[in-house]
Amino acid sequence: MLRVRFHGRGGQGIKTASRMLGSAFFHEGFEVQDAPRYGAERRGAPIFAYVRADKTQINERGVIPNPDLILVADDTLIGVPVAGVTQGLGAHVVLALSTSENADTWRARLATDAEIVILPSFSAEDPAQRPYVGALMAGAAARLVGLQIDSIMTAIAEELRGHGIDVIQANQDRARLAYDAMAVSEGVVQSRPNAGPAPNADWITLRHEDADTSAPTIHAGATSVRIKTGLWRTLRPVVDVNLCNRCNWICGSFCPDGAINADANGYPVIDYDHCKGCLICVAQCPPHAIAVEPEKGETQ
Repeated sequence: MLRVRFHGRGGQGIKTASRMLGSAFFHEGFEVQDAPRYGAERRGAPIFAYVRADKTQINERGVIPNPDLILVADDTLIGVPVAGVTQGLGAHVVLALSTSENADTWRARLATDAEIVILPSFSAEDPAQRPYVGALMAGAAARLVGLQIDSIMTAIAEELRGHGIDVIQANQDRARLAYDAMAVSEGVVQSRPNAGPAPNADWITLRHEDADTSAPTIHAGATSVRIKTGLWRTLRPVVDVNLCNRCNWICGSFCPDGAINADANGYPVIDYDHCKGCLICVAQCPPHAIAVEPEKGETQ
C-alpha cells in the first residue's frame, strides 16, 4: 500500500491536491481512500489531507501516522507542532518540500535520514495566485509514486470541470511543471504492506445536554458586528514600514480573516477590530517586517 500525506494551509488547495492524486490512482486501477482533515475552517490555518492506494482492498481507516510520502506546501508549518508535519518521518519516508532552502539544510535541521526532494517553485503573474499550489503538489506526487502523466491530467480536468477550460489548463500546466521536475526521483516512493484494520480508538462518552442549555440564543440578526474579533487577541502584529517591502499580497493572502489591506502607498494596514492575533502574517513576512507586541488592553 502507498500512503501519502499532504500538508499546507487553508486556501492553498491541499484538499484538492489529495482528490486529484486519489483520482489519478483510481484511473490506474487502484483501490483508493482520500480525505482532508483540519480544525479551524479558515484560510491560513494548518490543514492536511491523505491518500491511501493499493491494488487490493484497503482495511486501514483514519489518518496516516506513518506515511510513505509527505508533501509540504508551506515550510513554515514544520515548526508548528499542531500541524504534525514530521509525524512518522523516518528513513523509509520521502519528504517533498516547497522551500527556498536545499535538501541538505533541511536534513540537518530535522536530523533525519528521510529522502528529501525540493518541489519546483510556482511564480504566478498575479501575486494573489501564488499560494495556490494544489495542482503542482499533485503533479509532483504522481511522479514520485510512479503514476502516468495522463492519469493526473485527467484527474485535474475532472476535479476542476466546473471552473472552465482556462482554469483547468492553468492547473494542468502547474502539475506538468512539477511532474517533469520530479523526473530524477520517479517512483522513489516505495509501498509497504497493508497493516490491516486500525485498532479501536478510546472513546469518551459525553453527557447529553438539553437543547435549552446548549442551543445558541440569537435575539436578532446582525448583532455579531457588536463583538469585535480583535477583542480575542493577546498578541498584536505590528508593521515596521522601515523594513516592509510592500509585498502586501503575501501577508494579505495568508491572513485568514482578510484583516490586512494596503494603503495608498502599498504598505499593509492591519484592521485590529478583526485581527484575532493568530500571527500567521508574522511567520509569512519575508523581510520580517511584522513584529509581535503584547496587548495592554481591549482593542479600541
